Amino acid sequence: MIKSMTAFGRARNTVGGKDITVELRSVNNRFFDCSVKLPRAFSFLEEKIKPYLQSKSISRGKVDVFVGINVVDTPDVSIDIDEGYAASYIAALRRLGERFDLRDDVSVMSVARNGDIFVIRKSEEDTEKDWADLRAVLDEAIEKFLAARVREGDNICRDLRAKAQSIRAKVDEIEKLSLTDTVSYREKLEARLREMLSDNRIVFDENRILTECAVFADKIAIDEELVRLRSHFEGFEEILASDEPAGRKLDFLVQEMNRETNTIGSKCQNASIARLVVDIKCDIEKIREQIQNIE
Repeated sequence: MIKSMTAFGRARNTVGGKDITVELRSVNNRFFDCSVKLPRAFSFLEEKIKPYLQSKSISRGKVDVFVGINVVDTPDVSIDIDEGYAASYIAALRRLGERFDLRDDVSVMSVARNGDIFVIRKSEEDTEKDWADLRAVLDEAIEKFLAARVREGDNICRDLRAKAQSIRAKVDEIEKLSLTDTVSYREKLEARLREMLSDNRIVFDENRILTECAVFADKIAIDEELVRLRSHFEGFEEILASDEPAGRKLDFLVQEMNRETNTIGSKCQNASIARLVVDIKCDIEKIREQIQNIE
């Protein structure tokens, strides 16, 4: 199953006296890179969120998690002031007023609007409850997020299969042209050798001429490259059908496809084959760009 690295999932619910909103967004990235934004009073939950996402088979992508928590039913908790933070915040407000000649209306209520100056003291039991409450909403957001990855992955998979089928058709055409081209090249080479030897009145060995022609013809034969290219496409289909993360495997396989195509291009003596090789390289590049979106 192919999964896209680009997705979005959102959930909101009231759990344990808290109005909780969770949003997950992700874009392409070679590795798993997770950024979590939480209200300062609940920042201790960040260390739980990242490994939890990985446990849900989110293995690649730049994932941004936004968590909003509004306490609507305050339990018996101890609320203190982060005096150091509050002092810095008030000093910054006063500098702002002096710098831009603003009216100094700093008051308790205006400062209190910044909720980060308050520290909620919780017991270990309370922190575990906060995590359980958040996880209930996080699970719903993850479910939608993963569903979006699968939907987009299905679209990518269909596109990749269509491009692969297009390349296979071109490979079949190259094979037909190659058979004719190899025979033609061998016949032309043999005729040229006989002509040269005859012009120089050199007595030639018939078997030696046939051997040399066969050797040169073999050098331009692309049978092995075509077999390997077809084998790569079989592997390509197997990876697409697998349940494991496919992005890195497909990226490597596409490099091998490109290598075989380049070899075919360097050997070919036929303009029609050369044009098909260029078309295949364009298709492979489109596949390479597309798989950058796959987990």
